[in-house]
Amino acid sequence: MALYSRAGRPKPQGGGLELASWYFMRLSGVALFVLALGHFSLEHFLFDPSQETSAWIFNQRWNSLFWRSFDWLLLMMVVLHAFLGMRTITMDYLKGGRRTLALYTLYLVGAVIFVMGTIVVLSVPLTMPS
Repeated sequence: MALYSRAGRPKPQGGGLELASWYFMRLSGVALFVLALGHFSLEHFLFDPSQETSAWIFNQRWNSLFWRSFDWLLLMMVVLHAFLGMRTITMDYLKGGRRTLALYTLYLVGAVIFVMGTIVVLSVPLTMPS
């Protein structure tokens, strides 16, 4: 088997976690493209960026459950895609105890960022228009 593939990292031969993460990386890449393009279009074409302060985001945009869910989904896809990418790099280049330490650290940091992002999105109270 060649060490380099023009199609990227070759598909794992077995099953389980490695195959699932291989598929997830491809699907999350497509999802990130769509979500990021939607986010960019929304923020720069539909609304005036000079008027979008943090107060506007909290009072207008995040007052809708749809946009709050959209932003949370974008944030979580970025976190999970980056986490699995770093996991792949760690698995490829580190061996032994260094790999174990790096993976445990990566799991901890990924979980903390996931929880912190979720808390931020969920803790902003919905306000009723007056």
